[in-house]
Amino acid sequence: MSAGRRSGAWGRRIAAALAAAAAAAGWAAGAQVAPPKLGYSDTPFLPGGKWRVHDGTRPQPRVVDPGTGSTPESPGRPPSDALVLFDGTGLSEWRTASGGPAGWKVENGCMEIPAPGQPGRGPIRTVREFGDCQLHVEFTTPSPARGDGQSRGNSGIFFLPHYEIQVLDSYGNQTYPDGQAAALYAQYPPLVNASRKPGEWQAYDILWTMPRFEGERLVTPAYVTLLHNGVAVHNRTEVLGRMFHRQAPRYVPHPPKLPIGLQDHGSPVRFRNLWVRELKGYDEP
Repeated sequence: MSAGRRSGAWGRRIAAALAAAAAAAGWAAGAQVAPPKLGYSDTPFLPGGKWRVHDGTRPQPRVVDPGTGSTPESPGRPPSDALVLFDGTGLSEWRTASGGPAGWKVENGCMEIPAPGQPGRGPIRTVREFGDCQLHVEFTTPSPARGDGQSRGNSGIFFLPHYEIQVLDSYGNQTYPDGQAAALYAQYPPLVNASRKPGEWQAYDILWTMPRFEGERLVTPAYVTLLHNGVAVHNRTEVLGRMFHRQAPRYVPHPPKLPIGLQDHGSPVRFRNLWVRELKGYDEP
């Protein structure tokens, strides 16, 4: 067979193969393809629930882009389902305690508590209210450090007005343990002191479960898990009630959702990259 005839035969074979593949693809596109079989329907039911072990009909979890982590130079990107409370550009999600526009300074991607004598001082709170949630907060205390004990880099993160997670410069700065950085104020010190140096960015990742009330009666207490700079410092800790300075805690009934607050304690603490995610139950959309 000549070279030209061999080349023509190979060309016809390739064309035929491509046509067969195209026909098969067209048939597959038009046919009803059965969904893959997931899980089992003959396994035991999980205790107290309606789903079987490996139940293929159980709802698939929502897909969430997890975002990116922060670096000392720049904040990370929040998860795709997070509500951003501060992205470095404005305070539209915040108000003063009396409901007016928040007046903290916004500069270089941060919001800063005004120094004594400057305008805009006072605590701020979120416009919205939140129940069970994951809250991410990044902060840095002033450098060079000034003062000592509770007078050094003091602020706080509140579920207003009942519960506070302390913000403080606790790098080489001792105070009463249940008032240091990452403490559940007036109740529990952190398991360890994971503080960074003044001027370095720090992060709290807070998993908060609100208490449940029936009228005036407490049904279940609040719980909190807290990571300070990635280190676990509270592990599903039971909150003892509303937090008071120099008083014993006690629960005071409140709505299922509360605003988040940032405290002005007279120190120019800076914040960046604040976001919150609502936490739902399993199998909820």
